[in-house]
Amino acid sequence: MSSEQRDGVGFTTRILHSDRRDGIEHGSLHKPVHASVAYGYDDARDLAAVFQGRQSGYSYGRQSNPTVEALQRKLSGMEGGIGTIAFGTGMGAIGSMLFALLKRGDHVVSSSFLFGNTNSLFASFAGLGLEVSFVDATEADAVAAALRPETRLVFVETIANPRTQVADLEGIGTLCRDRGLIYVVDNTMTSPWLFQPRTVGASLVVNALTKYIAGHGSVLGGAVTDTGLYDWSRFPNIFEGYRSQPPAQWGLQQIRKKGLRDFGASLAPDAAQLVALGAETLALRMDRACANARALAAMLDRHPRVDQVFYPGLAGHPQHERASRLLRHPGALLSFELDPALDLFDFLNRLDVVVSSSNLGDNRTLAIPVAHTIYHEMGPQRRASMGIRDSLIRVSVGIEDAEDLLADFGQALAATD
Repeated sequence: MSSEQRDGVGFTTRILHSDRRDGIEHGSLHKPVHASVAYGYDDARDLAAVFQGRQSGYSYGRQSNPTVEALQRKLSGMEGGIGTIAFGTGMGAIGSMLFALLKRGDHVVSSSFLFGNTNSLFASFAGLGLEVSFVDATEADAVAAALRPETRLVFVETIANPRTQVADLEGIGTLCRDRGLIYVVDNTMTSPWLFQPRTVGASLVVNALTKYIAGHGSVLGGAVTDTGLYDWSRFPNIFEGYRSQPPAQWGLQQIRKKGLRDFGASLAPDAAQLVALGAETLALRMDRACANARALAAMLDRHPRVDQVFYPGLAGHPQHERASRLLRHPGALLSFELDPALDLFDFLNRLDVVVSSSNLGDNRTLAIPVAHTIYHEMGPQRRASMGIRDSLIRVSVGIEDAEDLLADFGQALAATD
């Protein structure tokens, strides 16, 4: 049975009907928004049992909520995991997970092509005593060379933002399995429709729900899913108090308690419902956006006023074969270097259908001058090491009619002549 189909039911069908299959109040088809922060119990013993994890239930809104829990079950099904913890943002998910699992003196190996905010977060943790090595994650050998006795975790993204390098997901997965390391894969750029990191041995899967899963540019959210593949009994940083449950639950329990509870980056119930509603059309939206991205990348790749296009769907991309083999589609994000003789701000201002915006994964096509915005804080030296030139434009391709997108880029490029 294919990875997107379980129990004889396909990916989208399972998402659409997951809430009602679990039982919903009053026969509703969607899990309603439960706004209460506190939960009362007739028997105080039940309250204590819930707090101690001996009984299922809700204790306080920062840690659990029926609406958020319904979304978490949906996300676990999408990623093929044993459990998910939702957070207020994608960065909240990453930061809380690292905060919960790592301690001073631990070592992390990370892709050097990380998204700017994640890169900044790792730098902040390094200032607190966490050792971080940045390597070219397109080769597992580079990760292997950076490992130390104190290495606890390897962190990669499926497709890098903005230059679309595709990590050696299989090779790194094998390496982490053999060395007993936590393998964290940020699946935001692909989503569970295009790729499931558990197929390459990922221990934990991160998704910025704000992006493709929610899809409408209307809500913030993040999640960490445990695939069930990592043996948490091998991990030395689990607190003794969390070892009472079966080892498969230790990681989630510690992230929920030391991350979500203590760090407090909770997902609000109304936001959880918006994410859940957006997730219903994930496959449909991604198929359309990826088809548009292919067409736009091909058009830009042929244009004389474009120096270079970065998109895994192009045959000339360094990881084209890998992307073709592992991913359902090569993604809905691309970037390109405009002819440096042209003013990229004038070019962006000529676009009509395309919006100048910093988000990605929206239904609308969004474009942004990378070096001047989301990577500006890194400085020219760090940007140069990542191959980010001042002429680089990132495009998050949406679901508009392809002809309109191609015509919009065509007229903006023609106006520069």
